[in-house]
Amino acid sequence: MISAGIDVGAKNVKVVLLRDGEVVSRSFETIGLNTQAAIDGAFAAALRQIGAGRGEISKITATGAGRKEVKFADGELTEVGASAKGVHHLFSSACTAIDVGAEEGRAIKVDEKGKVLDFAVNEKCAAGAGAFTEAMARALEVGVEKMGELSLKSRTAVPMNAQCAVFAESEVVSLIHAKTPKEDIARAVHDAIADRIVSMARRIGIEKDVVVVGGLAKNAGFIDSIKRTLATDVLVPQYPEYAAALGAALHAATPTGGQ
Repeated sequence: MISAGIDVGAKNVKVVLLRDGEVVSRSFETIGLNTQAAIDGAFAAALRQIGAGRGEISKITATGAGRKEVKFADGELTEVGASAKGVHHLFSSACTAIDVGAEEGRAIKVDEKGKVLDFAVNEKCAAGAGAFTEAMARALEVGVEKMGELSLKSRTAVPMNAQCAVFAESEVVSLIHAKTPKEDIARAVHDAIADRIVSMARRIGIEKDVVVVGGLAKNAGFIDSIKRTLATDVLVPQYPEYAAALGAALHAATPTGGQ
């Protein structure tokens, strides 16, 4: 039996296919002007990886901000529910999940069975999510994929006071004009995001083990900032950006739909 989870985020579509509970395919596509085309393309790519047709998929669950755009889904699951289910499957010891995507961050408290006990979501502001990193990378004139690498080279903490992405970009420009090393600015950017995310997570209470997922979890500089801000280690899966899609696929694979 093959089940599918489709996570339609603000910027990307992620698809995970499970066969008898094991991941057999993952696919990823950036959303352009046509969300439906991105969904269809990502799903088709996942099917090609295992040589399967759409008719061979027993059930499809959609999640993410754009989950209602998956017209062919059999059901849907909230972002919080999908992330919790995916994180618990990856790390059964998880008590706190931190999920940071392009435009939103969330903290989720789960019990030993992966059930959601409480959660908090950051305000609709890019300063607490991946889009903030992208904007600051443009200001620094470096590729966004280089931001984490730069940040890890920093040896000096530089405070960033702006709480808005627009004002923060001006602050970054001021730091550049002041000849502040780019690595210190990159660290300041990640520290600012980590401060916002951890502050949000503390509203629900942070308990170990802490697992960080979402696209920003691939950024080593951000993970370093999260560790320092939390003053504890965190767990990061191999494919953090697929955690919610995995959770949706697990939901689809459960006869009763699960949580």
